[in-house]
Amino acid sequence: MSPQPQAAVGAPLSRVDGRLKVTGQALYAAEHEVEGAVHAVIVDAAVGRGRITSIESAAAEALPGVLKVLHHRKAPKLPYRDNSGSNNPPGRRLRVFQDDRVRFHGQPVAVVVATTLEAAQHGASLVKVGYDAEQSSTDLAEAEPDEPTRYARGDAEAALRAAAVRLDLTYRTARNHHNPMEPHATIARWDGDKLTVWDKTQWVVGTQTELAAVFGLETDAVRVISPFVGGGFGTALRCWPHVVVAALAARETKRPVKLVLSRKQMYLGTGFRPSYQYRLRLGSDRRGRLAAAVHELDAETSSYETFTESILAAGQMLYSMPNVSQRYRTVPLDLPTPLYMRGPGFQTASFVIESAMDELAHKLGVDPIELRRRNEPNEDESSGLPFSTRRLRECYAVGAREFGWDRRNPRPRATREGYWLIGRGMAAGVYDTARMPAQARARLDADGTALVEAAATDMGPGTYTSQTQVAADALGLTVRRVTFRLGDSLYPPTPPHGGSMTMASVGSATLDACNKVRRQAIQLAVDDRESPLYGSAAEAVVVRNGRLHMKNDPTRGETYRLLLARNGRTHLEADGSFAPPSGPERHSFYGYNATFAEVAVDATLGLVRVRRVLGVYDAGRIISPKLADSQALGGMVGGIGTALLEHTVTDHRDGRIVNANLADYLVPVNADVPDLKAIYLDGEDREADPLGVKGLGELVMIGVAPAIANAVFNATGRRVRELPITAEALL
Repeated sequence: MSPQPQAAVGAPLSRVDGRLKVTGQALYAAEHEVEGAVHAVIVDAAVGRGRITSIESAAAEALPGVLKVLHHRKAPKLPYRDNSGSNNPPGRRLRVFQDDRVRFHGQPVAVVVATTLEAAQHGASLVKVGYDAEQSSTDLAEAEPDEPTRYARGDAEAALRAAAVRLDLTYRTARNHHNPMEPHATIARWDGDKLTVWDKTQWVVGTQTELAAVFGLETDAVRVISPFVGGGFGTALRCWPHVVVAALAARETKRPVKLVLSRKQMYLGTGFRPSYQYRLRLGSDRRGRLAAAVHELDAETSSYETFTESILAAGQMLYSMPNVSQRYRTVPLDLPTPLYMRGPGFQTASFVIESAMDELAHKLGVDPIELRRRNEPNEDESSGLPFSTRRLRECYAVGAREFGWDRRNPRPRATREGYWLIGRGMAAGVYDTARMPAQARARLDADGTALVEAAATDMGPGTYTSQTQVAADALGLTVRRVTFRLGDSLYPPTPPHGGSMTMASVGSATLDACNKVRRQAIQLAVDDRESPLYGSAAEAVVVRNGRLHMKNDPTRGETYRLLLARNGRTHLEADGSFAPPSGPERHSFYGYNATFAEVAVDATLGLVRVRRVLGVYDAGRIISPKLADSQALGGMVGGIGTALLEHTVTDHRDGRIVNANLADYLVPVNADVPDLKAIYLDGEDREADPLGVKGLGELVMIGVAPAIANAVFNATGRRVRELPITAEALL
């Protein structure tokens, strides 16, 4: 087939669902009108570890409007069968209301169901729970770690001893919570033995599979609906206990149940970026050629599950280095289970590695960009595979030119504006180009409009819009003639909406489905004696604006509408799919960036103000520049938060989070967001997927925090190795 004209892909289109959102017509999880729905409020554990000795619920049950109070003594035992296809690990996940154990502060220990939200809230306040409290363990530095995961090549210890220049650095990063605008919410309804839930989720298929496992159902007996998600950042990538609680309450009351977590409860059991203690020993020659690195890192996990993330990969492949040793230990604590948060693993690793590279550059008297150039690998040294694309050198060059890097004074505290110390820093970033199997369904109707469906979700990056752009070009229609539906487990299955894999995976399945439909129409035309295209080679026909025509003779053709009407067709339909090639990978797939930051630091007070951030990205083909900018600027804002503001504080006496609110857990506001700019290198990665995309949403946050930290050093001469960077650390 001739290549299709590309009118939508690459165009800076506004969101196709934008009007629904700004007019309030987009329905989020708690906003669906389900007839007869009642309300549920969870009672949270008040101790960090121990056993429940008593639950007094009579006062709550006597309240007008209260229908039921459920807890481990009044809830049925659930099967919790294995769920290898879901988003929760089998066997060890938290089983709500199934025993008297308290495993973390804030664990759900009861739920009150009432006809009004106010009655449910009042009832929850009347439930009295007695505990046999034990001393909880919530301090990463004090607990016993699990057995480590290790990686090694060469002899890192020997190479370090022989290195002319050595650094031994320890970094600490704070726990971060996702804090999306929309709180977690679930509405659950049973129809006989079939369960429907309207849920805030980034993976409708995973939630469907988990609920089926918990309640002992066949997967198709559960339907999950999630058309709009008000921000996620990773927090909705798994089925949390409150979803099970809502479904259980609905089954026990025989009424649809709505359960919405409070802002405080969003800190008590819906995931977080774990805190790390990360020691990095680095060795090089006097020209800065890296010889060895030893990574030793400890990370939080819960006592009942083991959470890990891809934090080792960057240290294995970002720079050329013959000798690498890594030890990664999880530390079980009396906390809820962490979860992926934007840029998982790579974000933390980037802060450590890129801060250390800046230290090495300063010690050697080498420009930080030049040091990185000297250590560019020719292949992925962790696998021996060639990179599908790797354009970091170009990212450095473009970024340095656009940022004015040549005007940076490398001497710390050398640039002032009044009482402000001015500093500039940079960092490299890398993120895995993830792809997973996905399916989509496309239908072209006789009126010349198209409908495409996939069980994807959209937490904000613009899935509705980008998928519509791909479908429109593949079908040869305008964007206005295409409708893309998502967020329903009845649609063809897709992978989680995270890890920057949606465009590559779902987009490629959408492309496949729409290509098949277009080819059906072309074949119908060339086989139809009454068509102007009869007898033509199908390969020579393209479609533009709903009209099939010869590529070399646009006057010869006809519309979809005429073709389908003449042939008595109500529609054409096809299923599409995508899966990465089976067998070993032939390339190493990553996206890259170079991030530059300028800060001003109050010389007296130690206050840090970010003045500008620039990111240059090697992210493959950009489907929607306007959406890409939204992603990039949002990632920069998130990076500012990680660098300077965000820090979940735990009272280690009982595991209570003391700043579980948006007054005390600080996130960037407009005054913290300066001049932000994103540049995308023109190109594509056809080795990765048919669309040539690499994924952008995770990559754009990685590198921001170390670029800011390195700029702070350039401004002050003070090296801060703990996030967030506070005024106290600079005084």
